[in-house]
Amino acid sequence: MNPNPRQLTLLKVVQSQGSVTVEQLAETLGVTLQTVRRDVQRLADEGLLARFHGGVRVPSSTIENIAHQQRENLNAEGKQRIARAVAASVPNDCSLILNIGTTTEAIAKALLYHTGLRVITNNLNVAAILSANPQCEVIAVGGVVRGRDRGIVGEAAVDFIRQFKVDIALIGISGIESDGSLRDYDYREVKVSQTIISHAREVWLAADSSKFNRPAMVEVAKLSQIDRLFTDAPPPEPFPALMTEAQVRCEVAPIR
Repeated sequence: MNPNPRQLTLLKVVQSQGSVTVEQLAETLGVTLQTVRRDVQRLADEGLLARFHGGVRVPSSTIENIAHQQRENLNAEGKQRIARAVAASVPNDCSLILNIGTTTEAIAKALLYHTGLRVITNNLNVAAILSANPQCEVIAVGGVVRGRDRGIVGEAAVDFIRQFKVDIALIGISGIESDGSLRDYDYREVKVSQTIISHAREVWLAADSSKFNRPAMVEVAKLSQIDRLFTDAPPPEPFPALMTEAQVRCEVAPIR
């Protein structure tokens, strides 16, 4: 297709922000919701955009994640709601592991007023956020620091995490595919996440609605390895049945 000027503007808005709701696009472009939905459908059919519940985002690659700043903007409001819901469920005086991701960074901000936490993380952004909480002991994992997002990966990180057994692992993920697999891009990061999952008494997955049916190359785990899933919108088919079968407790964060 040859996008018209309005559709080109729509593309630029989405590319600059990572993701946008349909309502935001209608307001920005000064057109009706019906017009936006029609444009989004055409652009999605051409592979120029990817749709998710209530909005649209830049299309995904199976081998490379989008930039950290774009991911921060991607459904930021939904991630904040998820973070509040997770924080409301985390008790004081417990041990946690948080992995790499902008959703776990949002969770860290929501945990700033908890007391008695001991947090292990391979995410330097999470460590910097939670170190501002005097009632929280932060343990940063050793290993190779990935410059693009300040995540710590590699065998040294795996060996470090193997020393611990925590109450709750709070993990993010790049994609959840329709076969029930949780997926990510960097196999070094995946090895660390797999170790985190195996060294926690409970595993809580925080994934906004854009992660469902999003492809990525490397399998981290199966839904059956997760105890609770926090998201911002009811998951699409076939995920409700998959979660029921896997005995995963799904919690949709409320809109305030």
